[in-house]
Amino acid sequence: MTLKLSGLEPLIVTPHSNFVNVGERTNVTGSKAFLRMIKEGDFEAALAVARDQVEGGAQIIDVNMDEGMIDGKEAMVKFLNLIASEPDISRVPIMIDSSKWEIIEAGLKCIQGKGVVNSISLKEGEANFIYQAKTIKRYGAAVIVMAFDENGQADSYERRIEICKRSYDILVDVVDFSKEDIIFDPNIFPVATGMEEHNNNALDFFRATKWIRENLPGAHVSGGVSNVSFSFRGNNKVREAMHSSFLYHAISNGMDMGIVNPTMLEVYSDIDKELLEFVEDVLLNRRSNATERLLEYAETVKGDGKKREIDLSWRNVSVQERLSHALVKGLVEFIDEDVEECRMLYKRPIEVIEGPLMDGMNIVGDLFGSGKMFLPQVVKSARVMKKAVAYLLPFIEAEKDGVSSYAGRILMATVKGDVHDIGKNIVGVVLGCNNYEVIDMGVMVPAEKIIQKAIEENVDVIGLSGLITPSLDEMVHLAKEMERANFSIPLLIGGATTSKVHTAVKIDQYYTKGQTVHVLDASRSVTVVESLLGPKKDNFIKELKAEYIRVREHHEKHRGAKELLKLAVAQANKLKIDFKESDITKPSF
Repeated sequence: MTLKLSGLEPLIVTPHSNFVNVGERTNVTGSKAFLRMIKEGDFEAALAVARDQVEGGAQIIDVNMDEGMIDGKEAMVKFLNLIASEPDISRVPIMIDSSKWEIIEAGLKCIQGKGVVNSISLKEGEANFIYQAKTIKRYGAAVIVMAFDENGQADSYERRIEICKRSYDILVDVVDFSKEDIIFDPNIFPVATGMEEHNNNALDFFRATKWIRENLPGAHVSGGVSNVSFSFRGNNKVREAMHSSFLYHAISNGMDMGIVNPTMLEVYSDIDKELLEFVEDVLLNRRSNATERLLEYAETVKGDGKKREIDLSWRNVSVQERLSHALVKGLVEFIDEDVEECRMLYKRPIEVIEGPLMDGMNIVGDLFGSGKMFLPQVVKSARVMKKAVAYLLPFIEAEKDGVSSYAGRILMATVKGDVHDIGKNIVGVVLGCNNYEVIDMGVMVPAEKIIQKAIEENVDVIGLSGLITPSLDEMVHLAKEMERANFSIPLLIGGATTSKVHTAVKIDQYYTKGQTVHVLDASRSVTVVESLLGPKKDNFIKELKAEYIRVREHHEKHRGAKELLKLAVAQANKLKIDFKESDITKPSF
């Protein structure tokens, strides 16, 4: 069975075809440069990115306009129409990539030839899945099916094959969808996150891919390859090796297409043999200490590339600096004695947490935000913090007559319509390690349930997570509902599609009784929560409110500067030339 796609030219994917490379740079969620072009309306530059993708070897280009601060539908239609007028771009098939159905359908009305929809899933039930599949079939496109269902995303081998089999049977038996037009994405998740439950993420993907190719006739397998190396963002050498090695094993198990950045791929046989061993230990989960070994190697290939040596000179500095160093480096060997020494310098043990330990976590957040620390290192830092807090807890509780207590109660949930939870789970681990009680409601949680649970549990903070653009609208809805319910507790906003601008412009203004805060990543969660619940709360909120007002004003001014005039007004404003006969010079020949 052959997958046949086309732009102006056909793309025939046979069992003998090489891996089909889907260009990922025309994606606002994957390229900051492309997002900036779309936001600024510079579609000429955006077309140049698409052209560069095709010239660079992309056989399909993935177009995604899912961003909270742009009109995704309008941008998708305009960009696809412009592509249609560029034969050197439109010769390849288009992959319409969106988490919003209205954007997908608008895109399907624009593309010529036979494209691919990315994606649909069972997360909203069979009826919606069947409706969308029938619509895609009517438009004549192929479809990528994500391994999600009503209970969330498939995060194990068993769940992957269960959901893919169910989706396949519905598409083939109910919708009568062509088998060769079905492409599964069995979820590529990050490895080496520092959390044990993620150690089999790559291995389970390889096994599921092999099972799909052997048991679901005609179906193909795709995926977003860059997800696997998320833990090492900031270290391109390690990421390139991870992508190439992952592809090598995925292709050998039957993956026949994928969304990749060709500039972040290295020839498999050219990868440094030592680095390859460390990377494959992680991908194939061959060692219990694979993440630590790769982390150690990663340190040697960034900066000046010098080999790391054991150096205890840091033991000679002040105890506050030693605590910061231990947190940044994830070192637990001396933490108890350093915390005890530090405790003797302060009047109350809680001041050790609020002072030097939080200072250390702030440094961790800054380093992670600038790409100088990796995700598993953040998790290690959190575990050092946990050990430090555990040492101090008996002293803190002794001050409270032996009554045990947490630093605060945090309710966390992935909002309705969204099944992504890896980032949320990592935030939960980091907060838990810092003596916060985390109540995790899971994924696909509607607003009314979040509010009800928050009241029942008397929580101090609500944290919302979401990866796809529709989640942003759901967060706005929840903020309105919290306002209506007279809530005043802080609301944390986090996830890949969220931003400070979106939080300030679209969410914060609807929750005036409490404070909304955008949290950039897991490493920042502790300092944000501590600032919101600690003694400096009033100043922090005052500064944040002022900052969000500035962001809103800047956004409004920026947007107003780009507002287009009505056609009639523009025509009336045209240059008026008064052609006087006396001013016209007769040509000399």
